[in-house]
Amino acid sequence: MPLKRSKNKMIAGVCGGIAEWLGWDPTIVRIAYVLISIFSAAFPGILVYIILWIVMPESDDSEIRNSKQNSYY
Repeated sequence: MPLKRSKNKMIAGVCGGIAEWLGWDPTIVRIAYVLISIFSAAFPGILVYIILWIVMPESDDSEIRNSKQNSYY
């Protein structure tokens, strides 16, 4: 599964996309991202987020539907 922005998003779907890619809970990824950003003086975290927002393609609705259908089996 390629790394893509998620439809489960708070701002741009970057943390949600990373969480889906890793198979983790999006809330944990968001909290970890905020903590890492705060402890690194915030600017590098904001810059990385903006770069990922630009670089990561948006998720297709068809991929989300297929992954949900496959998760029931």
